[in-house]
Amino acid sequence: MAQAQTTHAATEAHGGAHEDVGFPPFKTETYAGQIIWLTITFVVLYALLSKLVLPRLSGIIEHRRVTIAGDLDGAAAMKSRAEEAGVAYEKALSEAKGRAQTLAQEARSKVSAETDAKRKALEGDLAKRLAEAEAVIAQKKTEAMANVRGIAIDTAAAIVERLTGKAPAPQAVEAALDQSKA
Repeated sequence: MAQAQTTHAATEAHGGAHEDVGFPPFKTETYAGQIIWLTITFVVLYALLSKLVLPRLSGIIEHRRVTIAGDLDGAAAMKSRAEEAGVAYEKALSEAKGRAQTLAQEARSKVSAETDAKRKALEGDLAKRLAEAEAVIAQKKTEAMANVRGIAIDTAAAIVERLTGKAPAPQAVEAALDQSKA
């Protein structure tokens, strides 16, 4: 408890128990010292900022500006190259389409010509075979017609023999056929 009384006594001795101390910057006795220290602090901070911080900041800002400008220039160059590549691609694509259409037309023409040539060759071959077949048919028809008279005579003679039981004379059968023809 003795220690508590000593602390209380020291406090009262320093400024008194109820003495109004006030805010130190507002005390008029310390204005001159405050202004000197404010000036010294301002000059030191100004010197530090102007000699160390501001050159570094301006260097950083300039470096960023140069980097950004370079990046923008690079992006513009890349954009123009991309546009040129796109134009070249479109041109190449249109040329390729044109060539493909030309090749397709040539292929169609070639196939059409080959097909026409084959068709004409087949038609010629078929016409030749048809003519040969018609000639063979006409020859066989002529041969058959030449044999028809003989077959008719033989058939008529066989029929008369079967009906009468006796074979007729071949001249009589021929005469009967000639008579029926007329």
